[in-house]
Amino acid sequence: MILNRLTTLRKAKRWSLQYTADRLGIAKSTYAGYESGHRRPSLETINLLAGLYDTSTDYILGRVDHPAKDLTTESPQVMELTDLPNMELAVDGISLSEEETIQFIAFIRAKREVEINRDKQNET
Repeated sequence: MILNRLTTLRKAKRWSLQYTADRLGIAKSTYAGYESGHRRPSLETINLLAGLYDTSTDYILGRVDHPAKDLTTESPQVMELTDLPNMELAVDGISLSEEETIQFIAFIRAKREVEINRDKQNET
């Protein structure tokens, strides 16, 4: 993995380390470790990073030099919640703040991770 690619991608979006970590549902120190090379993201996390930065896993891993995602494999019907800045979410008729939306996304990601880990334990 080319370490500075994560930093370059994050800075191109003008995101802080904290904001990026929140979107991934991980600690800021964990994400900072990915950028500095002190930690190695799992394959699942690399896939999440590629989706977050709208690039390919091959680019993040240093296999290709162009950050563009191969659009031939992408389904046009799927829209990423985080890519819809003009969309308003509400619960019980009250709009969610940006912070609440970030927490909601982090919750869903954490819930999925728990389910994946539970499924892995059940396989053994």
